Amino acid sequence: MSEVAEVRTDEPAGAPATTPAERVRLFIQPVLVLAVAAAVVFWAFNRDLTATQRENINPGNVATLIWQHLMITAAVTAMVLLIGVPLGVLVTRPSAKALRPLAIGIANIGQAAPAIGLLVLLFLLTATTGFWIGVLPIALHSLLPVLSSTILGIDQVDRPLLDAGLGLGMSRGAVLLRVELPLAVPYILAGLRTSLVLAVGTATLSFLVNAGGLGILIDTGYKLQDNVTLILGSVLAVCLALLVDWLGGLAEFFLNPKGLR
Repeated sequence: MSEVAEVRTDEPAGAPATTPAERVRLFIQPVLVLAVAAAVVFWAFNRDLTATQRENINPGNVATLIWQHLMITAAVTAMVLLIGVPLGVLVTRPSAKALRPLAIGIANIGQAAPAIGLLVLLFLLTATTGFWIGVLPIALHSLLPVLSSTILGIDQVDRPLLDAGLGLGMSRGAVLLRVELPLAVPYILAGLRTSLVLAVGTATLSFLVNAGGLGILIDTGYKLQDNVTLILGSVLAVCLALLVDWLGGLAEFFLNPKGLR
């Protein structure tokens, strides 16, 4: 029994590890992204802008749109975690495994359906606009990676480890919290990273329901055939997505069990 007690629960076999190349990328990526963002902002702000362009391309407006975009992403991330992880845990329990096809099917529909279609449908159903009308469809669209990775992470835990925990007198709840979930962390974080990038990308559509975000610059530039505004909004949206991906990579590195770093 003493040999069983010493089984390491922080080194799941087959879990994704952070390679040296990934560590180098985590250092270089934010520098390059911030350099590109700073360059395009400098380029846009230091041009001879028309009165219409100055209404959109000014520090206050751009900062507000970036903040709105970040708030949408943060709200989507919170919802995805609060729904995806508990639901993933639930459908791995023997008593609720019959619900797994239903949960995955709903999440699959959410990701397969175009985000713009989900936004429009929710608007038509509620006849309202605003922040949450933009957040809810994007959260549904981004749910699948976290849900599926939670299920995968828990399913990959070796049965002997579970039996060892039960044999040591741990309850099933304690086995879940101290064995299964710690071993599933690398998978959950990988799924969250994918969901974050999806959320940032689709958040550019939230302007359709008056939820704000950088999509306003892109839409304004397109409608007015204003390439400066269009390029500024597009590049900032891309840079924001890359920065969020970088933050997801940091989370994978620092929150993964030590044996996987």
